[in-house]
Amino acid sequence: MSGGNLFVIAAPSGAGKTSLVQALMAADPGLRFSVSHTTRPPRPGEVDGRDYHFVDPETFRRMVAEGAFLEHAEVFGRCYGTSRAVVEARLAAGEDVILEIDWQGARQIRTLMPACVSVFILPPSRAELERRLRGRGTDDADVIEGRLALAVAEMRHYGEFEYLVVNDAFDAALAELQAVVRAARCRTGLQAARRAAWLADLLA
Repeated sequence: MSGGNLFVIAAPSGAGKTSLVQALMAADPGLRFSVSHTTRPPRPGEVDGRDYHFVDPETFRRMVAEGAFLEHAEVFGRCYGTSRAVVEARLAAGEDVILEIDWQGARQIRTLMPACVSVFILPPSRAELERRLRGRGTDDADVIEGRLALAVAEMRHYGEFEYLVVNDAFDAALAELQAVVRAARCRTGLQAARRAAWLADLLA
């Protein structure tokens, strides 16, 4: 079986990336989500192995030393990483995989796997971004200010990505993400590999 597509989706905190990815996957059973490892504690409602693999800092450092991650980064003092073995196995099996990571991780992935499809999600305005961050009600004012400053710095990297989606109207942003997935699946190299027998018969 031919390899699958690797979709790398990044965004600043508060842009709505997680909600969009969840809706995208709910509408497309052919997509597989790569669950990242992190050293941060679970948030209310999060489940180990579903939302993240929650590990202690010592375990994370050991995994880095062993080369277990395709990419890893530190954000607000917490570490995040993507399992190399899981992603490579799924792609080899012909599955389409989604990575929901930050721009630093996306840069690392593009270096290792240049055929990946990268998408950056932006909020419609800085005011709306701030409203979303404050609306979570999980952080104090100082943390929110730090997240806003980091978000602005992250958004400056949008030009490193193939596709740009603005999450103003949720349904419209979701439709654009779905269009990116459909287009990637129609790339000539992938189609030729998956339809080799049919093409051979067609062109005989």
